[in-house]
Amino acid sequence: MLWPVLWLVFLTLLPTLELRFSIPYGFLYYRESMGAASVVGICLLANIALAPVVWVFLDKVVGLFLRVSWIESLYDKVVVRTREKLHSYVERWGTLGLALFIGVPLPGSGVYSGALGAYVLGFGFRQFFIASVLGVLIAGTAVTAVVASGASALDFFIKH
Repeated sequence: MLWPVLWLVFLTLLPTLELRFSIPYGFLYYRESMGAASVVGICLLANIALAPVVWVFLDKVVGLFLRVSWIESLYDKVVVRTREKLHSYVERWGTLGLALFIGVPLPGSGVYSGALGAYVLGFGFRQFFIASVLGVLIAGTAVTAVVASGASALDFFIKH
């Protein structure tokens, strides 16, 4: 029973896949043996646990690169200017906007890209982590609803 859990965690931790892949895979292969709630719970917890790891890694890597003077000046030009331009939007939508970005289960969204966006936009770790948890719960709910409803979920998008 340990291998299915480890496999679901591994799939959840893969960039671009995250919950969009691990929950459907878990439903397909492990729902009978583990139960749907266990599959979803394992995937959600793995995705939530990913957030601090990505944040710390990003912080350390960016810190290393910023020791190089030309990279620091480029970072200041691009990132600091972008922060200033987007400041009003960040103030307006803040944690909720980031949570929605993380939570929409589309390619390019998720914890990895949310961490990068939060870091560049100057969010603190606490704001990012709250947004990440909310976003993971939103994504998990959406993916689970689609997977649990089966092929009938597509009827919503298809006009007969």
